[in-house]
Amino acid sequence: MPTFLPFNLTAAVLALNASTYGTPATVVVNRAAGSTLTLPDATGSGAEFDVVIGTTITSNNAIIQVSRAADIMTGACLMAQDAADTVVGFETAADTDTITMNGSTKGGIKGDRIKLKDVAANTWQVQIICSGTGTEVTPFSAAVS
Repeated sequence: MPTFLPFNLTAAVLALNASTYGTPATVVVNRAAGSTLTLPDATGSGAEFDVVIGTTITSNNAIIQVSRAADIMTGACLMAQDAADTVVGFETAADTDTITMNGSTKGGIKGDRIKLKDVAANTWQVQIICSGTGTEVTPFSAAVS
């Protein structure tokens, strides 16, 4: 089985796929202006993508989204709060299909990690460990139509 090195993302967009980037694949987002990553269709393939924020987002957003309206994300985000030395948790909703990190209240700070796994038809499992600033809010939404 070939070994794939982490992919250094400095472009504005990236369509993830296991044949190009391997699985599990690591993508390091090194673009302060943010990037949009699109997942392949969820089929239950077991494909895994590990996204690491390598450069804090300072403008725009780091976005990870499904490729079609039929797919959803299920899981949780654990976010370290900057003011209280505590952790806040956010769960996905039934229609979550997008993760948006803004370099502040929604995460997107250097060192943040998003793990995604294609676990079933139409379903991506997600685990986020990240840091936030200000009044932290969920990075999850339903934005793909």
